[in-house]
Formats: sequence, structure tokens, C-alpha cells
Amino acid sequence: MTSSSVPRSEADLVERVRALHPLIRSHALRAEQERRVTSEVVEALTDAGIHRMNVPRHYGGHQTSLRTQVDALSAVSAGCGSAGFMALIQAGCAFIAALFPDEAQDEIFADPEVRVGGTLVPSSKAVPVDGGYTVSGNSPFATGCQDADWHLLTAVAGTGDGPPEMVWLAIPMTDLKVLDDWNVSGLSGSGSNTVVAQDVHVPAHRVLPVGPLLAGTFPSRRNAADPFYRMPVLLLFCAWTAANALGLGRAALTEFEERIHRRGITYTPYERQHEAPVTHLQLAEAAMKVSSAELITADFVGLIEARAADAQPFTARERARTRAQCGYLTRLCKEAADLAGSAAGASSLHREVPIQRIVRDLNALSLHSFVNPTANLELYGRVLSGLDAGTPFL
Repeated sequence: MTSSSVPRSEADLVERVRALHPLIRSHALRAEQERRVTSEVVEALTDAGIHRMNVPRHYGGHQTSLRTQVDALSAVSAGCGSAGFMALIQAGCAFIAALFPDEAQDEIFADPEVRVGGTLVPSSKAVPVDGGYTVSGNSPFATGCQDADWHLLTAVAGTGDGPPEMVWLAIPMTDLKVLDDWNVSGLSGSGSNTVVAQDVHVPAHRVLPVGPLLAGTFPSRRNAADPFYRMPVLLLFCAWTAANALGLGRAALTEFEERIHRRGITYTPYERQHEAPVTHLQLAEAAMKVSSAELITADFVGLIEARAADAQPFTARERARTRAQCGYLTRLCKEAADLAGSAAGASSLHREVPIQRIVRDLNALSLHSFVNPTANLELYGRVLSGLDAGTPFL
């Protein structure tokens, strides 16, 4: 454990990450071109301590408060949406790894700087064998897999005496193959390739059933009574992805504010864009959308932390509202970026101009099945109307 990777406080962690902004921003275009976060940024984020945020303290982790996690992850995302998305996925997967049986944690967290990736796409099959499972299949959208040490692969497992169940299996990346198939228009530097398992043996202690986890039960004995690890994973994912949206939304405002002082509006009398009344309206509306997104995030992050502190369960309405808030704030940030992007002029189409990448990254984030604003609003509306949510993913 190096001293440089141990922040003195949570505020220190955020300041470390913010200090990396010039580096992260300067590598964003290269990340997009190479379709993965650059090694320089990966190492800098690791050294800052961001991968320890959800690692248990008894392994040298931080167990960082959720508010601070949002601040840190949004600071990464403000420099590069892809780097921010990779950081949130690996931070989230470290949290999930802390719910696995303790024997598995001893392996995964042998190095507290470990980078854990994963997916929740059950496209692989796990066959029961003596002492565990044999798993085969493809796992798409494996963000940051080329820079991960472990992967939490989702599979459908046969139980032998009942219906199959969905499980997470902790597998070293050395046991998996990575397909070079991440060639997309948004969050394109996140390295979300497909990983492939071919007859990989996974011992029973590296298996985490998803169903019981969603109901609040997990096998870790050390962390079972810790309020930090009683926070619902799916609601945490709402907070982590909110950080990505907020960072990108703020970056769009920053880029636009700087840009309007350097250029005019062609074929108009305005030699500087910031002098035009239409720019005032565009900038103000975009700023209000991002501010509203910040307030929504603070609201449900506060609820999650309050429930963790008082050990009170969430109602179905609260869970559905949190998902709706996650989607809605992402829509607001996307709309803010769209406003700035549409007013940035034709020269902003160049790949080296960040604002067009921010627009594409927010579009990609809003397409995520768990973040999608329309789907989440429908889910919340069902619950508000007195209907069952129709999904266990709350």
C-alpha cells in the first residue's frame, strides 16, 4: 500500500481527483480513438484512491460516503465521460464484490487497489459441478475489462432441483478472453468490450446469487451487519450513473461558457457569441437544467444515506422514484448538453472539440437500460398508479 493512494480524508480524495482534470481531459480524445481509457489515466485514478472507495476497510479500503463518491466520480466524468463511466462501474463492482462470501473477498481484495469489472447481462450459462460451476458464454458491455483484474460475470445457473437462478461469478480476467468489439458512437473510450468464458471452473465460494441480493440477503459474514453494505446495489447504481451525467452536464456548460467568448455567430452582427441575447437564453436554460439535476441527485443520495443510517427499509414507491430520478436527471443533463452543442457552431464538429463528444456520451448514457428516462418514468408511474412494478430490479 503506497502512501500516495491513501487520502487523508474524503475531501482529500475529491481534491486528488479534481487535480487530475487537466490530465483526464487531455487524454479524452485519445481514449475515444483507442476505444479504452489510456493507461496514464487508469494509473492516475488508481493512485488517487478512487478504486478503493467501496473496498472494505479491513482490506485497506475507504468505504467512502455516497455523497463523496458522487463528487469524485462526477469530477472524473467532467474530464472524460468514458473515464468516468469506467470508474463508476469498477467502483460499483468493488461494492458488489464485498457482498460475496468472505473467502472470495480474501482473493479479490488481496490488493486493495484491485480493479473489478462486471455486467448484469445474464447471457452465459453456469453448469453445476462438484465444488462449484463450469461457466461458458459471452458477457457484452464489460466496461474497462482490459484494465480490470477481476470480472463479475452474470450467468443463468442450473440448480438441479428447481428453476435456474441468476448468479454473479467472480472470475480472474486471466481466465477470460476479451473480444475487440467496442466500436460505438458514445462513451466510446470506456472499453466496454465483450468478455468470453469457455468452460471456466468457478468454485462455489466465488458465486453470488442475484435474487437474494436484490432482496437484501448476501453471504458475506464480515460485512452483513455493516450499514455501508446494506445500501441497495441498484439504488447505488442510480447514484453512480448520476455522477456520470452530472460531470458531463457540468463539462458541457464549462465548454460552452469558454467557447462563446472566442467565436462569433457567422452571418450575424455578433462578433462574439456571448453578446447575443439568444446565447443568454441558451446558457441560462442549460445551467438551470444542470442545477435541477444536481438537486435531484442530492435528494435521493440523501435518502439512501438516511436509510443506511436508520436501518429502515425502502418502500416500493421510494425505489421506483429513485430510478425515475436517475433517468430524469440524466435527461436534464442531456438536454443541457444538446442546447450547448446545438449552439456551438459548425467548428464544434471537429473531434478535438469536447462538446460534441459530451453530447454523444450523454446520449449513450441515456440509452442504458437501467438509466433510460422513459422506461424509468413508466416504472414509477406504474407504482404511483397502484400497480406492481413488474420487475425485481428496483
